[in-house]
Amino acid sequence: MTPPAIDLRSDTVTRPGPGMRQAIAEADVGDDVFGEDPSGLRLEAKVAELLGFPAAMFVPSGTMANQIAINVLTAPGQHMIVGAGAHNWCLEGGAAAALSGVQATVIAGDGRFSGSDLRAEARGGRAHLPTTRLVSVENTHNMGGGLVWERDRLTEVVATARELGLSLHLDGARLWNAAVAQGVSERSLAEGFDTVSVCLSKGLGAPVGSLVAGSEVVIDRARTVRKRLGGGMRQMGILAAAGLYAIDHNRARLADDHENARLMAEILADVPGITVARERVHTNILMIDVESSAPDLARAAEQRGVRVLALSAHRIRAVTHLDVDRQACERAARILAELAPRPAAVAVPG
Repeated sequence: MTPPAIDLRSDTVTRPGPGMRQAIAEADVGDDVFGEDPSGLRLEAKVAELLGFPAAMFVPSGTMANQIAINVLTAPGQHMIVGAGAHNWCLEGGAAAALSGVQATVIAGDGRFSGSDLRAEARGGRAHLPTTRLVSVENTHNMGGGLVWERDRLTEVVATARELGLSLHLDGARLWNAAVAQGVSERSLAEGFDTVSVCLSKGLGAPVGSLVAGSEVVIDRARTVRKRLGGGMRQMGILAAAGLYAIDHNRARLADDHENARLMAEILADVPGITVARERVHTNILMIDVESSAPDLARAAEQRGVRVLALSAHRIRAVTHLDVDRQACERAARILAELAPRPAAVAVPG
């Protein structure tokens, strides 16, 4: 019998387990557009409390959460600053420009930046320059390989933004991972930001949903933007119940995913033809650089029952999650190691 595929393309592929399905089936529901869905209200209150904000709002996706935050914190023609590879800049269909009329400057690097970087890129005060209005931080940083922001650097960026009079958004799709990795609360990592988005459908394993948190004024405006985008929902408690279960049962176990990613890194780091920076595996995302063709290797791995994502010609991403245990991650890493073409031997003159 062929074993089931080990799907490491993303932690979004997780599926609800029996406990979560039971919570969904038993969800107490109402009409959320009328503000009457009890499960939805409980979820929003719970996430607001966890993040240290007065209010939060459920939305269908992380992209919508990020773009609503950008919209309510900026005006058309203004400017935002993001780190390299930021999800809300390069992986959301150009929505900041299309929906909010906002330009972006990308700070080079691994997705994290400093207060001095921020100060150098802030602009305005002249008619021919767009005025910088917003700074967006992504923690953990997806395309940086699940990197966690150091606390000192995060504090510096928040302080610099405040000094410059800028608003701050935290794309915390995997903020749960960052909190577990650093042994701190989500609230402490969200401190100083105007808005924070968090995702339920990645490492926490819910089928659908994200939230954006902020002040009551900001979230009141956000509800209008959500409606304009078609994100108003009716009996959303069915989804909210899954989110409540995910928060209560699946946060602490994220440490297992981090450990499994490090295990894969250890197996692959010394394989000829593969480069893995073990010290940069902070959470559950593993970036694997290959000398051969990454798409070819991904296709060969899928034929052996391992699904990974080719991000470019020579880079593969593997993301550990609750649907792949330690044994599966080890097996996946060993299959990738077997499939990686070895560098050609260099002939030594006789």
